[in-house]
Amino acid sequence: MKRLIMIGGTMGVGKTTISQLLKKKLDCCVMLDGDWCWDMHPFVVNDDTKAMVMNNIVYQLQSFIDCSVIENIVFCWVLYEQEIIDEICQRLDLSNVQVYPISLVCDKKTLKEHLQKDIELGIRNESVIERSLERLQHYHKLTTHQINISALSQEEIVGQILDYI
Repeated sequence: MKRLIMIGGTMGVGKTTISQLLKKKLDCCVMLDGDWCWDMHPFVVNDDTKAMVMNNIVYQLQSFIDCSVIENIVFCWVLYEQEIIDEICQRLDLSNVQVYPISLVCDKKTLKEHLQKDIELGIRNESVIERSLERLQHYHKLTTHQINISALSQEEIVGQILDYI
């Protein structure tokens, strides 16, 4: 049975970093960051681009599922609404796949610290803090396995994910 590990979390919580580390710990593993399916300039959010991104994600994930070499798929994206997780899963053939939806959460202080580092490096701008803090509250409503990363090292977070799956 293949495994699809869906890692959600607000911007700045460390989804991509944790997913990359997790990929290295799992055999026959591939990783997809949902942001890669929406890397465009200028960044446009409308019904057409939202549909395109979902189509891109589903296509790529299904390709991974269909590949005989791949056993583990790590997918990370903001995933702050249950409807997003459900739509992706409903559009995939999961007949031979165990799905593990996980949300990385943290306290506001930790999130601000993570984002401030990115702002200082020029990766993000100040406006991301408000948007990210607003989205943080959505994750507690999801039917996902929640991992509070506030006091954990990257290795401990990956260890908790490995224990869960």
